[in-house]
Amino acid sequence: MELREIERRCREILRRVPPQVTVLAAAKDRAPAEIRAALAAGIKHLGENYVQEAERKRPLIPEKATWHMIGRLQKNKAKRALEVFDWLQTLDSLELAQKLEALLAPRGRTLPVLVQVNVGREPQKAGVLPEELPTLVEEIRKFPHLRLKGLMAIPPAPKDPEDSRPYFRAMAKLFREIKGELPPEEAEEFDTLSMGMSADWEVAVEEGATMIRLGTALFGPRL
Repeated sequence: MELREIERRCREILRRVPPQVTVLAAAKDRAPAEIRAALAAGIKHLGENYVQEAERKRPLIPEKATWHMIGRLQKNKAKRALEVFDWLQTLDSLELAQKLEALLAPRGRTLPVLVQVNVGREPQKAGVLPEELPTLVEEIRKFPHLRLKGLMAIPPAPKDPEDSRPYFRAMAKLFREIKGELPPEEAEEFDTLSMGMSADWEVAVEEGATMIRLGTALFGPRL
């Protein structure tokens, strides 16, 4: 797709999305020039699924942006991930949290994290099951170098955008419940509900998403 068309798409999406919702450009398999076109249009957050892809691209993109890991992170790549990502959206286990804390503490760095919830209970997908979420949240709160910012979900791929609504509604309920149990200062930090992609982002926003992750809607279909 022409870079001018990417810029046009990004500006149009940013115009349509409510101001309280952050648009993240899901940049998997996108060329640096395409990503830079999105940034030129006003996108400020980028998501990558793989550590190695972010390692390759980030040095080629001088524009200021916040980089999010939105794919499953293996513990053996956690150190490399911290070199290229500003946020982790896919924290879903105590073991990974422990590994990150051990890496962050000597650096004196804090990492904003979202807990990924397997809201569709799909065995092939990462994420903590909804009933296990409160326990994991309690454990994550013990780590001083992890900033618990909210929740993230990838519901089952919809045939129709409305198919996603029950999952988004369930996520919004979980988000409110967790936020309601946190002390005031932590509840204020717990402000991000990342859900909704190109096929269903409008429904996600209606149901309370504060961040949407868009690829095709911004960049066009992958070749």
